[in-house]
Amino acid sequence: MRILFAALLSIGLTCVPALAQETPEAKRRMAEELVLQFWKRVWNPPHDLQAVNELVVEDFVITSAGSEIKGRHAFVAWIKAFQEKAKDIRLEVFETFANADTTRVTSRWRAHATNGGVLGTKPDGRPISFTGIAVWEIRWTEEGPMLAHNWVERSAWELYQQLTAP
Repeated sequence: MRILFAALLSIGLTCVPALAQETPEAKRRMAEELVLQFWKRVWNPPHDLQAVNELVVEDFVITSAGSEIKGRHAFVAWIKAFQEKAKDIRLEVFETFANADTTRVTSRWRAHATNGGVLGTKPDGRPISFTGIAVWEIRWTEEGPMLAHNWVERSAWELYQQLTAP
């Protein structure tokens, strides 16, 4: 969390531990910056999976394709498995915004990678690209905001068509 708070301080937020005293605008920026830091550090080179320990609560849940992966450790394993199939993945974030009470943050993004066997296809090394939307639950702790749950949807059908085209 120290790195995240340094980033938050760089955008002009001061009393990070005194969250109750922060303005709604400051809390919104903190929540959005938390998600942006996650995208930048985990889903872009050099793919810093240690960042998950700093940004995600221990009992984190990701809901992807209707399935739930529970716990920070299982989430890291899920990320590693995905990154093995989508090699050299990098994320381009189009927009990120928080709801009024800063309990949810939504992002639209596009991923670029090399096919290492995504969606059970042959790992042919072709470049791939797909879009997605993620909705994050933000848990406000004494240390600041943490990611608690992620619901993610990807353009899987379009990606599959891309991968199986002659």
